[in-house]
Amino acid sequence: MTSTADPAVASLRTQLSGAVLTDGEPGYDVARSVWNGEIDRRPAVVVRPAGPADVAAALAYAREAGLDVSVRGGGHNYGGAAVVDGGLCLDLSSLAAISVDPDGRTARCGGGTTWAQLDAATQEYALAVPGGTISHTGVGGLTLGGGFGWLTGKHGLSCDSLLSAELVTADGEVLRVSAEEHPDLFWALRGGGGNFGVVTEFEFRLHPVGPIVHLGLFFYGLDDGVAALRHARELLRTLPGELGVLVAGLNAPPAPFVPEPYHFRPGYAVLIAGFDGEDHHAEAVEAARSGPAPLFDFVSPIPYVELQRMLDGAAPWGILAYEKAAYPDGFTDEVIEVIADFLPRKTSPLSIMPIFAMRGAFTDVADDATAFGGPRRESILINIDSLAAEPGPYATDRAWVREFWEALVPHSSNSAGYVNFMAEYEADRVRTSYGPAKYERLARIKAAYDPRNVFHHNANITPAP
Repeated sequence: MTSTADPAVASLRTQLSGAVLTDGEPGYDVARSVWNGEIDRRPAVVVRPAGPADVAAALAYAREAGLDVSVRGGGHNYGGAAVVDGGLCLDLSSLAAISVDPDGRTARCGGGTTWAQLDAATQEYALAVPGGTISHTGVGGLTLGGGFGWLTGKHGLSCDSLLSAELVTADGEVLRVSAEEHPDLFWALRGGGGNFGVVTEFEFRLHPVGPIVHLGLFFYGLDDGVAALRHARELLRTLPGELGVLVAGLNAPPAPFVPEPYHFRPGYAVLIAGFDGEDHHAEAVEAARSGPAPLFDFVSPIPYVELQRMLDGAAPWGILAYEKAAYPDGFTDEVIEVIADFLPRKTSPLSIMPIFAMRGAFTDVADDATAFGGPRRESILINIDSLAAEPGPYATDRAWVREFWEALVPHSSNSAGYVNFMAEYEADRVRTSYGPAKYERLARIKAAYDPRNVFHHNANITPAP
């Protein structure tokens, strides 16, 4: 495709109720910005649609002008898939309306909604959708790739709670997609990413959560890494699956609950979130304290919305970012040895290694029930992130991420990891993430709804011939 927009952008403006922005106009630089500060791309046109009709008109304009198309939800993709140089960016931040039905326990939200916005609306009724762990992440990208976080063990993936979606196809058709309408597409949307169209609205099932939940955080020094990881392995074997468990290699933040001598100290954290009352969580805390003594711990009730944004400081907007991930089946001795070897080598205090426990309700869904690319059995997902404010430490830790990941590959059942945790989209990694059967099914559905591969700035699935 060409990289030059039709100069008659004025004609597009007359067709839309939403905004059209070009270089030099107020709001353009904000609209093209994304979370990863390494990405600096300049679309020829940015469209902020007012609804699905605007999306359809923008796609028609891009087709006639020969422009590449990207879709920006929360702008949180590490590879910057939301923006493309010289193309048309559909910035869905204008679609953030939310409606909650507390009696029916459902919610609808626009395709540009963030988790912070959705959580704030649903927590008014002590309800929630399983979301991520960074509150300024977009609902759309997270859900379409699968979506996991604190509630994965209790209520499954974000996509497991998806009831329906309003989607605009590459040809401008507006579809309502659900288990009853376009069921093949509904299957693909739950894990297949943004390959099939522009989702302008999501409808979710809500679950009783909060408003107060319980958190236990236990921090261990680097020298105690092997013991801490073996203890985490035992906790995952014995703790109830509905608890949210996150193990992380990181530098302790300068937070009020961290004793001052340990501010910025590198080490390992085991975090346990409970959603079934203080007594239930207290049993997990007791189990956590039965292992090696942490440098410090923090146990407290916490509003659910605060739990959802407690890691935001580890991923500030504009940070330089790169990541890779892999699925080992668990904390084997070999995996622990690799982690303990590599974590002390990181340079930037912001670089982090979150390890997500895939268990509980996550495993209750059949592997072929959704397109989610990952094993629906108990496992761990190790995400390795280079995060830094300056290019030097960032480049050093980017090399560290790659070397760390290569050392984990021999011990992983799915070395490609999770499609939402990819900074690069090598074709073999996307195919490996889904596995051959799912990938081939997704490719057939892609051919039916986007045969020209208009939506290819993503973890791309090539349309089947």
